[in-house]
Amino acid sequence: MANITKKVSWSSRGDESGGGERTPLLNGSEEVRYSRQLSGDGGMFHIGRLSTVDLEEDMTSDEDSVRGCPKEIPHNEKLLSLKYESLDYDNSENQLFLEEERRMSFLGFKCLEISRWVICGLIGFLTGLIACCIDIAVENLAGLKYYVVKQNIEKFTEVGGLSISLILWAVLNSAFVMVGAVIVAFFEPGAAGSGIPQIKCYLNGVKIPRVVRLKTLVVKVCGVICSVAGGLAVGKEGPMIHSGAVVAAGVSQGRSTSLKKDFKIFEYFRRDTEKRDFVSAGAAAGVSAAFGAPVGGVLFSLEEGASFWNQMLTWRIFFASMISTFTLNFFLSIYNNKPGDLSSPGLINFGRFESDSVAYNLYEIPLFIVMGAAGGLLGALFNILNYWLTIFRIRFNILNYWLTIFRIRYVHRPCLQVMEAMLVAAVTATVSFAMIYFSNDCQPLGPDQSEDYPLQLFCADGEYNSMATAFFNTPERSVRSLFHNPPGSYNPLTLSLFTLTYFFLACWTYGLTVSAGVFIPSLLIGAAWGRLFGILLAAITPNGSVWAVPGKYALMGAAAQLGGIVRMTLSLTVIMVEATGNVTYGLPIMLVLLTAKIVGDYFVEGLYDIHIKLQSVPFLHLEAPATSHWLTAREVMGAPVTCFNRIEKVGTIVDVLSNTSTNHNGFPVVVPVAASDDLGKICGLILRSQLIVLLKHKVFVELARSRLTQRKLQLKDFRDAYPRFPPIQSIHVSQDERECMMDLTEFMNPTPYTVPQETSLPRVFKLFRALGLRHLVVVDSENRVVGLVTRKDLARYHLGKHGLEEMQLAQT
Repeated sequence: MANITKKVSWSSRGDESGGGERTPLLNGSEEVRYSRQLSGDGGMFHIGRLSTVDLEEDMTSDEDSVRGCPKEIPHNEKLLSLKYESLDYDNSENQLFLEEERRMSFLGFKCLEISRWVICGLIGFLTGLIACCIDIAVENLAGLKYYVVKQNIEKFTEVGGLSISLILWAVLNSAFVMVGAVIVAFFEPGAAGSGIPQIKCYLNGVKIPRVVRLKTLVVKVCGVICSVAGGLAVGKEGPMIHSGAVVAAGVSQGRSTSLKKDFKIFEYFRRDTEKRDFVSAGAAAGVSAAFGAPVGGVLFSLEEGASFWNQMLTWRIFFASMISTFTLNFFLSIYNNKPGDLSSPGLINFGRFESDSVAYNLYEIPLFIVMGAAGGLLGALFNILNYWLTIFRIRFNILNYWLTIFRIRYVHRPCLQVMEAMLVAAVTATVSFAMIYFSNDCQPLGPDQSEDYPLQLFCADGEYNSMATAFFNTPERSVRSLFHNPPGSYNPLTLSLFTLTYFFLACWTYGLTVSAGVFIPSLLIGAAWGRLFGILLAAITPNGSVWAVPGKYALMGAAAQLGGIVRMTLSLTVIMVEATGNVTYGLPIMLVLLTAKIVGDYFVEGLYDIHIKLQSVPFLHLEAPATSHWLTAREVMGAPVTCFNRIEKVGTIVDVLSNTSTNHNGFPVVVPVAASDDLGKICGLILRSQLIVLLKHKVFVELARSRLTQRKLQLKDFRDAYPRFPPIQSIHVSQDERECMMDLTEFMNPTPYTVPQETSLPRVFKLFRALGLRHLVVVDSENRVVGLVTRKDLARYHLGKHGLEEMQLAQT
């Protein structure tokens, strides 16, 4: 491996817990190196481990105040965290599973298929209902806030003392945001942000703690209402994707583990494989409810999430998306006293773009491509600034000693996170007020104006402050105004100042401990500079006022900015086309998004990928690194491997599962070839979760022979324990029981996927990702187990500045 930049070395953990040489690593942490050791106790081998980076620094007296705080994730894009486990997307086809499938009749399989459709319908209905509640709550709270502030501003404009209006605006914003930040920081930190990176990781096969729990959903919904009503530069559309995924994960299981309530329905779907498909449907339903784009929702799940796809899954996801947007439409029509008027397909309504009024010409396509490149550049700048701001938030990486002590004591406390969110809310209100106050862009208030909260301020009678249209409004309404207000509604200076200030406010806001999305702020920034681009074109070109319609360029700018930040192409094109209601714009929007992605990827990754890396998640991309063909399974596998015999001693199993230094989840089952041979031939694979259930029910050979067991273990016992299997420490095994034997034949997967040692890394990667595997056994020419490939073994290879690099593993 001479051509690879080595960032980690092989080692294995021996039996002695205190042995090993300690080597200083990052930030004063130390690396423990152990020599490779093989133990033959019980016919078992100890797994070799990659040497890891211990991010837990030695605690000093300055850290005593945070001893009880939970451990932080590494937050380093150059590390992979051992904290994350993989999901089992590959069914374990053991004897119990095969017997159940063979007993099921054709009618039984049809009933299961009907149940899948019913679940998808429920997912769509509940997701649409949640979107409706969020929309109504935000409109009412934000409307009340803007009405109170508007009345106050109008009062003090005449008598003086507008500083009181500024204080009122800042206090109202801070109050709403404080509530949203408190429930996130103190009750469920997993509800922070949009949740899209976490859902992408879940669908990719990574188990993110607490990402699809009921508590997360409740905090997410309440938090996003407070964040948007608090005037932050955020949107409510992104969190809808997370909310839909949580709804899907709960409904498909027929129970709530948080409420400890089991409805005894949909028990067949209590496994990762089925749950993953339903979470894909939930994410698509969330997109559909947010943008009124059912097809875009399906493509979002295909592009951003699921590892593999099939036609029936596509139909079910499309069905959930259609039900979601219909439900939102239906209930909003009732709320607006227009029953049956299905004209509000999503949380954001871009309005209708009529082809006759804003048609584009062939010679405008190069201009759209230029806008896409500008969007890619601005998106890359946004992502870079947000990256360093996130690093600053999490690590507070300042060399000064006393500031470092301050960071250890205070920066990770939830109260400081709440204070930062309140500070951003107050600064947003202050900046918005200042921009409106000093703006002299006054526009006539005609009868066709659709401004909800027009501010006159220092304008003449019959006029309103144009800057207030952008700032003194919800972001969704501001986007719609930039798209559809007639030419002349904004002057170039207003749009320039708004773009600059909102760009930095949105960059600062994303990453706060609040529930919020980045879709709408990105669209708003792009719509502002896109409209500015159209105004300048109309001014500098002959007959430009005829074809350079500002609303058209606002749409292209919005697409370019959003594409430059999140780097979505296929799904975002369809979402934008569906949201505008005009398929004519399909080609220019596609070109804009494609250009934005190409230009942006040249500088930095997309925003969601950056935050996934900062969380040190072992995320598997579509393909292996381009220069990794010379690597083989022998060089990436973990070796030697902890194996069990087909009939294993209970004490040996308990000792392996209790070993905290090797918290493995999959164990090959082998048949010894010879007494003197260290390696055994593969005959199956068994999971930690299965072994824990077997120990809990005491499925021992001696008890079975003496007929002391009450009944035969069934697949239902494993499903009832899913997904929160009990820890090994909660299972009591007596000394006599430790001497018993356990027969794993009936419960192991007798046909695990295996590859030869000489298999290239790209082939291993393709097999691993396409099938959604958690473990891939490496065998020699005689089918003997020589290693085991897991997600972290593959995810640690990536293309860096110096070619193919190998990332470190972080022990948290």
